[in-house]
Amino acid sequence: MSEVAMTWEDAVRWCMSEPSMKELARAAYFDDPVVAAQRYHQSAEFGAVRGMIPRKAGRALDLGAGNGILSYALAREGWSVTAVEPDPSALVGAAAIRTLAERTGTPIDVVEAFGEAIPLSAAGYDLVVARQVLHHAHDLPAFCREMARLSRDGATLLSLRDHVISGPQQLEPFLRAHPLHHLYGGENAFTLAAYRAAIHGAGLTIDRELSSFQSVVNYDPMTESEIRERLANLFGPLSGPVRLVLSPVPFNIVASAAAALDRRPGRLVSFLCHKHGKD
Repeated sequence: MSEVAMTWEDAVRWCMSEPSMKELARAAYFDDPVVAAQRYHQSAEFGAVRGMIPRKAGRALDLGAGNGILSYALAREGWSVTAVEPDPSALVGAAAIRTLAERTGTPIDVVEAFGEAIPLSAAGYDLVVARQVLHHAHDLPAFCREMARLSRDGATLLSLRDHVISGPQQLEPFLRAHPLHHLYGGENAFTLAAYRAAIHGAGLTIDRELSSFQSVVNYDPMTESEIRERLANLFGPLSGPVRLVLSPVPFNIVASAAAALDRRPGRLVSFLCHKHGKD
């Protein structure tokens, strides 16, 4: 099958129907939309997100909202949510969000637009979140400027689970390894320097940068034992003794070590940011 032979919706349908991809489909929340949204709301990932956003719910903007799982979770936490999604799809796009909102009785406003040019006035959102979105941006600086434009001074901004490459030489290996890119051709990744420059250039401050295994936001649904095993396996023939040494080590230390050694093409990063208040 040639590259970009399918739409993103077609690729997801294939993933859902292929027995060998069943676990990936579930991990990516591609199953029943209501079940998936409810499961995401209860996930370890969203539990960590909950700890990074303001306790007092206000107005939230979910950019690149996909099938609406994050919009749903925020709305269930009391946020007034606007979901921005360019794909009209009933499976993975704007129509899916509207159906999810209707089936669950959850109020979510939906705007069909790309993140680089959102047809909203500077509405002063208290929270702006982009989950697995920035690495898809056609114009990364413009996307980040829109995030800043639509947030109020002092607002919280989150970029979650974006793909990282160490340099241009890692892009092709990442794309070859991605399980769906060969079907629809829509994946991408940027360097950490590119993400940081775009965020700072938009007038935002990075409060926390979370690399691969530093936060469950990035590694969910992997387990702590799987991360310990991954770190031990980096040492090849010595993995057995290393596994024994790591056994009593607190997980936060193991996770930090695993993140520091992680150089995989397409590893994940998340950013917790805020918008400068006016002086």
